[in-house]
Amino acid sequence: MVQTTHQTFDANKSHAVELQAVASDMNVLAGFLGTRDVPILESTLVERTLGRPQADVMALFGGSILAGGDVLAAAMRAGVARCYVIVGGAGHTTETLRARVRRLCPDLVFADDAPEAEVFETYLEARYGRSADLLETRSTNCGNNITYLRDLLAARHVACESIILSQDATMERRMIAEVEKEMPGVRTLGFATYDVRMVVRDDGLAYDDAPLGMWEPERYLSLLMGEIPRLTDDESGYGPRGAGYLAHVDVSGEVRFAWERLRGAYPHLVRAANPAYAG
Repeated sequence: MVQTTHQTFDANKSHAVELQAVASDMNVLAGFLGTRDVPILESTLVERTLGRPQADVMALFGGSILAGGDVLAAAMRAGVARCYVIVGGAGHTTETLRARVRRLCPDLVFADDAPEAEVFETYLEARYGRSADLLETRSTNCGNNITYLRDLLAARHVACESIILSQDATMERRMIAEVEKEMPGVRTLGFATYDVRMVVRDDGLAYDDAPLGMWEPERYLSLLMGEIPRLTDDESGYGPRGAGYLAHVDVSGEVRFAWERLRGAYPHLVRAANPAYAG
């Protein structure tokens, strides 16, 4: 019997695809999407990537799971940026985030309609006694996450020649491509908010070590699968040959083949864009 807890999900729809192969293909997508340019956020490593020990800005994006707050707090302790920003209004993941935070941290108090940035700020203050320098609370998707961040920095006269981007691992690569498109010339350091691997455990797919607030595995698979069509630079994607939201991203054959196999096994989990959050 395959368990259906937050650690595993029903694989009966895999059309006889071996679970180990499914886990392997998910890890291929995760490795491509969840960019971490350094193993930890530490000033020496930041300097090797950006040419200086501090970035001008570090931005945590509210599409992340709650563990993103821990990443931001650790970065603040390490002093890897001059200005820390939490970015996020209300998008397709927001209600899931609010519900997950209320379940995991029932002591936290925030409004029922709180934007993602305020939810993370509440967590940061309660758990670490720290606050971001700026909150961006209007954005609804990855595209205006970046354009509204850019405009906020300009309005507050915050110079930004280098930036650390910390987003949910499923969307980190797209966020970097957004910056390349909308903030040309700005040096980027990608640091996804988590790095997990799928394994087979107790006859089901599970996380090797789930970070705080991690998506249900089926939701995680859907997020992974939804990114590849968006990043593929063709008429249907978000790149220059398509919608024009992103700089060009190279999607390797290995990643494409892994996605094709997963799509064959779980066609119902390929996540379409939600027009309600377009902007």
